[in-house]
Amino acid sequence: MAGEGFLRLPPLRPLGGRGPRQPPVSPDDSEPAPLECAVCECEPLELVLVEGEAESRRWRQCLQRYHYLGGPVPFGANLRYWVQHEGRELACLLWTSPAWRMQARDAWIGWSDDERRRHLQRIVNQGRFLILPWVRVRGLASKILALSARHLPDAWEQHYGLRPLLLETLVDAARFRGTCYRAANWIHVGKTSGRGRMDRENKAQGQAVKDIYLYPLVRDARQRLRDDPMR
Repeated sequence: MAGEGFLRLPPLRPLGGRGPRQPPVSPDDSEPAPLECAVCECEPLELVLVEGEAESRRWRQCLQRYHYLGGPVPFGANLRYWVQHEGRELACLLWTSPAWRMQARDAWIGWSDDERRRHLQRIVNQGRFLILPWVRVRGLASKILALSARHLPDAWEQHYGLRPLLLETLVDAARFRGTCYRAANWIHVGKTSGRGRMDRENKAQGQAVKDIYLYPLVRDARQRLRDDPMR
């Protein structure tokens, strides 16, 4: 009817295409003063769950600004944390559902395809770990990893009704040596190639080699990840 002159409609608004799910970064040139001290001076550390729209936006913007992979909106089961000392934020953490299939991880566990399908959700993936750039505390990262391993099983079970048995993460071997994971007794089980599930552009790249690290939360994690729950 508009084409025939019976109606006059407002001009169309340009909406643009759908891009990757990244939060806009608000301009902020100010950063806190550098924190340089012994790691014992940052204790006790506290894991503070990120809740609410405003706090979620601020947490994502922090990752988007300072993490090389950005700060996407996580999908599936996830828990997001600030790491704080006496109310001062030191780091950001993201825990998510595990990768569907990783050859080195699955071989370390000894999984068949059927066992992997049954027990996969007993693994939790560390999707992001960011020490804020003005925090320069030697040994802090491994302290945070140790605290997370103690805290996460109860928190994940409380939120999702399933207690995890194993933690996993991928480390870009071209950028990092995984020192903090080794110091926190994570196990290097092999390498993979290609993108992570939440890369900045959400596109397969097939270039970056990732080191796979695992952390058993119980002594018999491998056995329990293979057991038939019906037996």
